[in-house]
Amino acid sequence: MKTFQSYSELAACVGQEVAVTDWITVTQQQIDLFAQATGDHQWIHVDPERAAQGPFGTTIAHGFFTLSLIPRFFEAAFTIAGARMGVNYGLNRVRFTAPVPAGSRVRARLMLMALEPAAPDGVQMTWQVTMEREGGDKPVCVAESLARNYGAAP
Repeated sequence: MKTFQSYSELAACVGQEVAVTDWITVTQQQIDLFAQATGDHQWIHVDPERAAQGPFGTTIAHGFFTLSLIPRFFEAAFTIAGARMGVNYGLNRVRFTAPVPAGSRVRARLMLMALEPAAPDGVQMTWQVTMEREGGDKPVCVAESLARNYGAAP
């Protein structure tokens, strides 16, 4: 976990990989709960018997479930001292480049691509988030994520 004392300290990291998170396990229970929350009950996610005969040999996480891990990775990777609030602002580009089989461990590489002021007292950060699956040969998700943070020292 990195702690930035100010936005200017964070701004010095533009163009750099800021953090590589710890691995987290994606469980079938999480996949099932995501399916329940979103109504996406496609068999490739929630039916282990049928998925065993499918293209991946097991159930896989929803792409949007994988994407929804971004805030968790941010929270685990860094904090900005004095910030009173952070919000997701959106996404510019997302690609799901490989499946995440149930039981896989994933982590994220976070590269700060841009940082600009956001009124009244914050910044907008553009992050390249590259999620990897342990043992995988390519990323499972690559996303350009926008986040805003308010209240820390300039």
